[in-house]
Amino acid sequence: MKASLTKADVEKLMCDPSPETRAGTIGKIASRFGGGGFSDSERRLAEEIFRIMARDVEVQVREALSEHLKECPQIPHDVALSLAKDVDSVAIPVLEFSQVLTEDDLVEIINASDAAKQSAVARRETVSEMVSDALVDTRNEDVVVTLMDNVGAEISDRSFEKAIDHFGESEKVNERMAYRAKLPVGIAERLVTMVSDKLKDHLATHHELSPEVTTDLVLGMRERATLSLVRAGVESGEVEELVLQLHENSRLTPSIILRALCMGDLAFFEAALARRAGVSVVNARMLIYDGGDLGLKSIYDKALLPKALLPAVKMAVEVARETGYDGQENDRERFTKRMIERVLTQFEDMDIGSDNLEYLLAKLNGFASSETIIPQ
Repeated sequence: MKASLTKADVEKLMCDPSPETRAGTIGKIASRFGGGGFSDSERRLAEEIFRIMARDVEVQVREALSEHLKECPQIPHDVALSLAKDVDSVAIPVLEFSQVLTEDDLVEIINASDAAKQSAVARRETVSEMVSDALVDTRNEDVVVTLMDNVGAEISDRSFEKAIDHFGESEKVNERMAYRAKLPVGIAERLVTMVSDKLKDHLATHHELSPEVTTDLVLGMRERATLSLVRAGVESGEVEELVLQLHENSRLTPSIILRALCMGDLAFFEAALARRAGVSVVNARMLIYDGGDLGLKSIYDKALLPKALLPAVKMAVEVARETGYDGQENDRERFTKRMIERVLTQFEDMDIGSDNLEYLLAKLNGFASSETIIPQ
């Protein structure tokens, strides 16, 4: 049966002094409006009623209007915007659910509103990069936490960078960022660094560890976590971005380069030598895999890596060229184990310890301890 908007509905709505009655009647009209059962003339009349009720002196009436129209795609834009700019109890349902509001509307409201309205926008089913950027610019921790929690939010690299810059000390923001389904590699590496620094402070404060031991533990954990970002299968361009970020922040160390090589992360190893030596990745590959004695030594020396580690690097490169992944389960672990075994034989003939890679790095760092390494 076709819904109709009667004269009695209008008179009751406009003339009854009770806000409860007006709120109840507006709910009925809004429900019929959303169902699409009105004629053109009835629809226009309902829209005018909505405009009047959006200015009603009673908050209760405006709240009822907002609640009933929050998910209605036919609501006039001016009504939606008026409700969205109202007091929090009126605005929040529309801000969170209405698809009538534009990106420009949302950004304007974010810039002019309090945290309650900003958080409502951050909870929307989808949030564009433009709107996310405005939310991050609020510098409100709770708002940004809500945004990072929202799987439907599109967040640009720039917004992630600003979030870390603004909230680097916030565990809540960092944790929510870390659990995003997709995170730029450079952002993930910065998060690893921040978490490691906090761990270092905790170890130094709560455990009887010397500063040197604490630093070594944290550095190893940080480097493993950083390289795990590469092992997740990122593209070559992202690997080079990560290497650049590490280099610019003096974290492209000999140990992380050797660690990457021994773990079979050749793309990282190539990009790292290229960056430290100041040559292109293409040229770096030609020098690394030259086959003679000059190519690798030349780029290695130019990268200002410790001479004591060159034999280990040569062996690792040779093994990497000879060894491929078999495609079976745990093939990477088998590849890494063989790499470490072969390199270790260059120094001592002994059984491999339970933590092979850490043992190797400790042993090789001992050979290079007399050299001062300053990433260039």
